[in-house]
Amino acid sequence: MASTHRTAEVHTSDVERFYAIYDAAKGEPSAEVLQRDYIDGGTDGVRQFVPHRIISGEALARTIAQDRQVYDHARHCLDVLPSVAARLERVFHKLAKLDPDATFPPVTILIGRDNIGGTTGKSGVLIGLEVACRSDWMESDLSDRLLHLIAHEYGHIQQPPELDDDTIPTTVLRQSLIEGVAELMAWLTSGSVSNTHLAVWTKGREQEIEQKFLRDKGNTDLSAWLYNGPGEPDHPGDLGYWVGYRIAKAYYQKAKNKRAALRVLLKLEDPDAILAQSGWHPGVADGLQPHAGQFP
Repeated sequence: MASTHRTAEVHTSDVERFYAIYDAAKGEPSAEVLQRDYIDGGTDGVRQFVPHRIISGEALARTIAQDRQVYDHARHCLDVLPSVAARLERVFHKLAKLDPDATFPPVTILIGRDNIGGTTGKSGVLIGLEVACRSDWMESDLSDRLLHLIAHEYGHIQQPPELDDDTIPTTVLRQSLIEGVAELMAWLTSGSVSNTHLAVWTKGREQEIEQKFLRDKGNTDLSAWLYNGPGEPDHPGDLGYWVGYRIAKAYYQKAKNKRAALRVLLKLEDPDAILAQSGWHPGVADGLQPHAGQFP
């Protein structure tokens, strides 16, 4: 059984290594040096970013050359990491109370090709600092933004690995619940979802958007609902995160046994049953508001 206290491990050596290379090359690091000294010489977290994100030293060098401003800006975001690590300990304490079986692998902060802010890997939670640093639409305060993003990824850590099995067919509903349950875990432990902007950008259009979601819920093409970028206020992207969170939250709110409800949501063995039992419907009012001062 998990302890109710955890010390947050936040590893930043990859970012420090990247900027040593970056500065030595005056912002123009070569593909060879990035491959040898940053990727091959980095942590397992960096190498877990390689297959789908970094790709290679050559690809990373090309991305840096295309937009140096992103990489110049990201170094300033290192300053908030000590405060984020301190706040994470309270998030971990809440998570351990909610789920005694929760696990708490390290957070690895690294630099990628400006294509993902957070994910998980065998080494734990992986945060692409350059994306998290520029994603001010999510949360204006950088410390809050990183905290809620990391809390979201710890929600994914608690889900069974088979949910990420690429050989299992997925649907809009299933994948939206995978992301929505992680958002619920973030909300319960850090006080907010990672995509805070979606509640603002969808205000007044909840019923319209969610009726369309119901029509599309069985689709295997996820592109209209997930992993399609933030979009704009009039045309928000990644709406599956928001709808999935609202369904998961409704299910959790309705359940008398909250711990058992979390286990069902995390395992996600029957997405259609969760939807049917949640009491959620398009445009339903959002309940279960936190008490002031409840969260870090």
